Amino acid sequence: MPHAVIVAHGQPSDPAPAEAALAAYAQQIDALCQKVSVHSATLAAPQALEACLDNLPAGTAVYPLFMARGWFVTSALPKRIGTRPVTILNPLGIDPDLPTLVTDALRQEVSKQGWEAAETDLVIAAHGSGRSANPAAVARGFAEALGQLTTFKSIRTGFVEQPPSIADAAADCGDKAICLPFFACTGGHVLDDIPHALSRARFTGSIMPVISELPQVAQRIAATLDTL
Repeated sequence: MPHAVIVAHGQPSDPAPAEAALAAYAQQIDALCQKVSVHSATLAAPQALEACLDNLPAGTAVYPLFMARGWFVTSALPKRIGTRPVTILNPLGIDPDLPTLVTDALRQEVSKQGWEAAETDLVIAAHGSGRSANPAAVARGFAEALGQLTTFKSIRTGFVEQPPSIADAAADCGDKAICLPFFACTGGHVLDDIPHALSRARFTGSIMPVISELPQVAQRIAATLDTL
């Protein structure tokens, strides 16, 4: 049976909880897979990735649970892998089917709330970066793709680490509003920064799970790995 390793950033200041959370997520994906055995490791946990790969056969696939093909995916990850004979797949955030999958999840949320998309504001809460334009470009491109697939009253994008802030993006939303965290994993930004920003904006709408935890996306990751 082929093997795949889901790799995420993790939490450098306290690696263990994020490592455990990613392991639980990998188990969920493994349960959805029919043809591949799924493992996990965060970059923040010292030697976790190396130890995982050393116990797996040549040809193992590495799936980056990241929202952009940035420095961590193109530099940090290959450096940690070294000469091990693995295949690095494209990260979650640039999957061409992602906008369609998320659109389906958003439509379900709108229906669950008893709203209409045309009267609902959508806030995309993303990470951004003060050092690279790429993360924001990916988030904005995703927002544009959603705009072509949906009929929301407005689609606003705000960032943790660059303007416009999430609080600014969420300002003046009506009661019918959805916040979509454009993050691969539920970490400190999702648990702390986004709720604080939404509170400052007096946001009273619905908050979706992070991208990877949407059922449609989890199924997509499993299907991608099953093609190995």
